[in-house]
Amino acid sequence: MTLRFGTDGVRGVANRELTPELVTALGRAAARLLGAAAPFVVGRDTRRSGPMLEAALTAGICGEGAGVELAGVLPTPGVAHLAQVRGAPGAVISASHNPFADNGVKLLAPGGRKLSDQEEAQVEAELRALASAAPSDGPDGTGVGVVRRLTGAHDEYVAHLVASARGHRLDGMRVVVDCGNGAAFLAAPRALTELGATVDARSDRPDGTNINAGCGATDPKALQAWVRETGADAGLALDGDADRVIAVDERGEVVDGDQILAVLALDLHARGDLPGPAIVATVMSNLGLRQALGARGIEVIETPVGDRAVLAALQADGLRLGGEQSGHIVRTDLATTGDGTLTSILLLDALARARRPLSELAAIVTRLPQVLRNVPVGGGGRVDTSDRLWDEVAAVERELNGTGRVLVRASGTEPVVRVMVEAPTEEQAEAIAERVSRAVESATLGP
Repeated sequence: MTLRFGTDGVRGVANRELTPELVTALGRAAARLLGAAAPFVVGRDTRRSGPMLEAALTAGICGEGAGVELAGVLPTPGVAHLAQVRGAPGAVISASHNPFADNGVKLLAPGGRKLSDQEEAQVEAELRALASAAPSDGPDGTGVGVVRRLTGAHDEYVAHLVASARGHRLDGMRVVVDCGNGAAFLAAPRALTELGATVDARSDRPDGTNINAGCGATDPKALQAWVRETGADAGLALDGDADRVIAVDERGEVVDGDQILAVLALDLHARGDLPGPAIVATVMSNLGLRQALGARGIEVIETPVGDRAVLAALQADGLRLGGEQSGHIVRTDLATTGDGTLTSILLLDALARARRPLSELAAIVTRLPQVLRNVPVGGGGRVDTSDRLWDEVAAVERELNGTGRVLVRASGTEPVVRVMVEAPTEEQAEAIAERVSRAVESATLGP
């Protein structure tokens, strides 16, 4: 039984790598670790394999005597909110931005928070124990966990989103929402509409196979065209499980997570509502974010990739706002995890209050040219122990002399090494990325 948690849960090709048998065992391990004091809240996105894996996970949880409340199709932050309100553990069946054939499982500890590294290691250890031990008798009779449908889950989540605006309205705002044919295809348009925005919902007809297909946060090109065609004030692109968002300004230009963070940080700071004043961002955030906020007296605290790392830093320092360039934005006073729809509401609220176009607000971040490369992992080598690779990285950083940076890291969700380069010019960034990528290839191919 080979299962390991990545940056955000467990993922694999459904029914091949992520089999029903494996997911059932994961449900058993999760119930053993997280307990049966409250029923697990279980939601899923719109993938074809979702109901199959939902049944498998539910069987494993109930087989250990824990109950399950099925929320149906609901964004990850919706499940987290329901778990938080109930003081319950949770699970989301989703592979986020991956293609529809993939699926995954994200586990939430009681109260709706992401599992810590230690807790994930304990689940993995329990899975190994299940694989190696002889089958044991589970509870029977009244000891078996009970499953029930959670009626009103969608209404409850939408009400939370609307309440998060704290009485502010979006009347007069015209927005195009690209739902990515994912989990928020109902909740996002409804919440924005209830707040007074005029909403043009697109990619909101999931069929089980079209999630993230030419749409959503990882592919906003169609949204850019829709915004230009309709003359909307903004566009909002959600990913498959709607825990992140990428925006498009009124000119049809992409506004990424770094720019959204900057807009929200300055809005909070202007209202005296930004502790620190500081925010949290990951190592992938553009140097331009740090420069923009630093010039305005706001510190940027850096963490590893992943909204879980961002949340941990926010909690450790008593801060309120953090996120990632990819569009995971966390407001600790409003949610336990990234929420694309909530972030959309906060961004539009800041836009309405400023009475300035989104392009003007987002322009506070001057992004350095950034080149990203995904280098497939080869045979026996390791990037973390390759002196040749890190010597090359050190040489490049000396050449940049503080005008840019290089980041090399193994992906937590795919068998690739990610290379990120920022430099004063696109040409320089491309050339450095090529150099470093070749060094990574040499390291991962082994001796």
